[in-house]
Amino acid sequence: MSRHFPQFLIAAPSSASGKTTVSLAIMAALTRRGMCVQPFKCGPDYIDTKFHEFVCHRSSVNLDSFMSSPAHIRSLYDHYTRDADACVVEGMMGFMDGYNRDAGSSAEIASILQLPVVLVVDARSAAYSVAPLLWGMKHYREGVNIIGVIFNKVGSPRHRAALNQVCEDVGIPCIGCVYREPALEQSSRYLGLDFSRMSQRLKQVDVSHIDLDLLLALADRPPVQATNGLFDNTAYDAGRHFLIARNEESFSFIYAQHVDLLRHMGRVSFFDPEQDEPLPADTTCLYLPGGYPEKHLNILGRAKTALNAIRSYVASGGRVLAECGGMMYLSRGIYTDGEPSFVPLVGALPFAISSRKASRKLHLGYRSFEYRGVLLKGHEFHYTDFADDDRPASLVEMHDARGNIVDTPLFRSQGVLASYTHLYWGETPELLTGELFV
Repeated sequence: MSRHFPQFLIAAPSSASGKTTVSLAIMAALTRRGMCVQPFKCGPDYIDTKFHEFVCHRSSVNLDSFMSSPAHIRSLYDHYTRDADACVVEGMMGFMDGYNRDAGSSAEIASILQLPVVLVVDARSAAYSVAPLLWGMKHYREGVNIIGVIFNKVGSPRHRAALNQVCEDVGIPCIGCVYREPALEQSSRYLGLDFSRMSQRLKQVDVSHIDLDLLLALADRPPVQATNGLFDNTAYDAGRHFLIARNEESFSFIYAQHVDLLRHMGRVSFFDPEQDEPLPADTTCLYLPGGYPEKHLNILGRAKTALNAIRSYVASGGRVLAECGGMMYLSRGIYTDGEPSFVPLVGALPFAISSRKASRKLHLGYRSFEYRGVLLKGHEFHYTDFADDDRPASLVEMHDARGNIVDTPLFRSQGVLASYTHLYWGETPELLTGELFV
C-alpha cells in the first residue's frame, strides 16, 4: 500500500496575486513544525526555486511540461518526494496560462501529477464577484481538483465573512486568508536574489488566519506512480569529471536535477570563477550555467587565473556547455554604462556582449531545436545582447513554443557548445557525456 502524505499545488487566477509569497509562507510554517517539505516550481523559473531552498533547506525542483515529457515529470516527482513529509508545488503565472492556451500551464502539471490545487485569490477589490471566478476555475478543466482557496489582501473580518460565503455557495473550502499589510504591498517590487529582503518580507506575512491543519488534511493522498526511475538511462563512469561553475549570482541558474543527474554519470565538483582558481587537470566537461555575470564584471575581470585556465582548457579542445551568462563569460568581454566601459573576459568566443541600457531588450520564451538528431529544449530570458552586430551564425534553426523561427543562435567554437538558451537536458544526458560534442 503506497504511503499518503500532504501534497498540493498552489496556483492563482493571475500573476501578481501573491502566489509566491503565500507559497513561501506556507513552506516556512510547515518547516517550523518540523516537517520535511519538498518544494517544486512549475516552469523554468530559477529565482523562486532559490527562495524555496532557502526556506525549506532542501533543493527545489522545476517541473515543466514544455521542456520535458509527462513521464519525466512523474519520475522527478516520485524521486524527490520519497523522504518528504509534505510536498508544496508553486505554480506559475495564472493557473491555466501556458505557452499555447493551457498547454504548459500549472493546470497541466496538476493534471499530470494528479495534484490537488489550492488557489490564492487576490480579493483586494472584490467580494461576491469572486464567485463566478471560482466556479469557472473549479469546472473549466477536467482532471483538476481544486481543494480550497486562500484569499490574499483581505481588508477586514467583515470582508472575510463575505468571502467565506462565496466559498460556501461555490462549494470550495476556504482554507484561510492573509489580511492586507501596507508594508508588505510596498515591498512587493522585484526581489532578485536578495534573501535578506525575502526574509523580511516573510516576517510580514501573518499565516495565523490560514488553517494549516485543514490544508494538510484536504491534501493528504498517495502520489501518482512513475513508470520509470529518474536515473534509469544513466551509467556511472568514474573517469568522467563534470566541473560546474557555481556562484550565488554570477553562475546560479542551475536545475537541481541536472546536478543529481551528473552525479549518477560521473564525478561532480564545483568552482567559483570569482575565487580565481585554476581548473582541475582531469576535467572532462565544463558546465558554465547562466546567472548575472554582468553584475560582477570587475571581480570576474580581475580573476586572471580562472580566465587563463578556462581559455587554455578551451584551446586544448576541452568540452564546454555554456548557457546565457556562461556564454557571456566566454566572450571577448562585456560593454557597460559604467567604468570601465568594457571588461575583457575569457575571450574564447569571437564576439562581445553589450549590457548597456541603450541596447537592453527583453528576450523571453521557450526554445526548441534539433541538433545532431536530438531534440533539445530550453528557455531564454535575458536583456543583454551581442554587441555591434557581432552575432554568430547559428548551427540550427531555433523555434519558439509555437514553432516560429527565432533569431537565437546556437553555435560551436572548438569544444564549446553555447547559446543564450538555458537548456533542459534532464532527458538528454548525452549532451553532457560527450556524444553531441563529437
